[in-house]
Amino acid sequence: MSEQFDLVVIGGGSGGLAAAQRAAQYGARVALVEASGRLGGTCVNVGCIPKKIMWNAAGIAAALHDAPDYGFSVSVQGHDWAALCERRETYIRRLNDIYAANLAKRGIEWLSARAALEDAHTVRAGERRLSAAHIILATGGRPMVPELPGAALGLTSDGFFALRQPPQRVAIVGSGYVAVELAGILAGFGSEVDLLMRGDTVLRSFDPMLGEETLRALTAMGVRPHARALPGALARQSPGLVLTLRDGRRLQPLDAVIWAIGREALVADLALEKIGVARTADGFIATDALQETNVAGVYAIGDVTGRAQLTPVAIAAGRRLCDRLFGGQPGRHLDYENIPTVIFGHPPVGTVGLTEPAARERFGADNVKVYRSGFVPLYHALTHTKVRCEMKLVTVGEEQRIVGLHAVGEGADEMLQGFAVAVRMGATKRDFDDTVAIHPTSAEEFVTMR
Repeated sequence: MSEQFDLVVIGGGSGGLAAAQRAAQYGARVALVEASGRLGGTCVNVGCIPKKIMWNAAGIAAALHDAPDYGFSVSVQGHDWAALCERRETYIRRLNDIYAANLAKRGIEWLSARAALEDAHTVRAGERRLSAAHIILATGGRPMVPELPGAALGLTSDGFFALRQPPQRVAIVGSGYVAVELAGILAGFGSEVDLLMRGDTVLRSFDPMLGEETLRALTAMGVRPHARALPGALARQSPGLVLTLRDGRRLQPLDAVIWAIGREALVADLALEKIGVARTADGFIATDALQETNVAGVYAIGDVTGRAQLTPVAIAAGRRLCDRLFGGQPGRHLDYENIPTVIFGHPPVGTVGLTEPAARERFGADNVKVYRSGFVPLYHALTHTKVRCEMKLVTVGEEQRIVGLHAVGEGADEMLQGFAVAVRMGATKRDFDDTVAIHPTSAEEFVTMR
């Protein structure tokens, strides 16, 4: 006997929670199934939130280092990493409880169980069968581990948050979001960091300026980059781990190795093949512009789709989907163009719109004009450490519409949100020029470039 709902959501992360609550606001009867027993998904438990807390702590360490340059006499008596982690986890547990309370307040039934599809309208959750006209798959993803000898001796980003002390020497394998962020955090805490890149730089899918300047900043922090470094094997040999590369290079002794080589869809338990839900070549659930799978009544949102794997994207996709399904807004869907994002490196990186190469490919090289500014922010005018800020505007056409905006430097994370609104609204270089600058800030450079 099945229990009847209007919507069943599988996955209690950001996207699943947002979809469930939006549907309930429209009066739908909703059940949400989450296998881990902890609401909030990757973002809250082993992603954005704990990462940002550790990033903040590394930033405080940098400020303490700069304090004497501003005349402060500071004595730092070490750092209690374990205490920081305990406070971080206490905060996360509080968020878990808040999410549970919000579900209860909206009348959403939350089941802590593994879920599998029985047919296009039925979900098996533990010992219960749930039926609904609509099923949303929002199970997210997990960090990938390479298939090589000894790989299990390494950690993923999930394992990083389980560390109870920082490693003295660590190798991070990867060159994307997670690798850059963890490298900056650990270097900020004083770890010796080796960064192993598959190519010659980091953040290869972003504007080239961002990768170049981020790598320069990481190197200035003491991170040791290794270009074209493909791991071959990991072994434990006293006094630590030994990472051997395919070209014969060896890094040793290491206290930890962190795999940051990408993420894969978390779909093993869903029995997708039972009802024929299609997947992409990379194993993600294939969806169209309306978040629909190839099976009517079954939808997918968030990281499990492999598209723009960002918390706000999952939330926006879930809400818009339920606006359409239950809110009487036909055609409502998420536009994946001009999604702003930030990499919390040291310094942070912010970007929205097209890269310079992508703009030239789409619009033609002769139709693209680029503006760039580089400087040392005023904060570092008095410090021995000089961390630069680099900014770029990519414009197209005679009206010089801004189609790409990129920055790496202190404050890039906070300034990007407002500029993303401008880019989405079709702002031109003239619009920026006619905006009065706020002085002295780094952000003013975006409206004063020549």
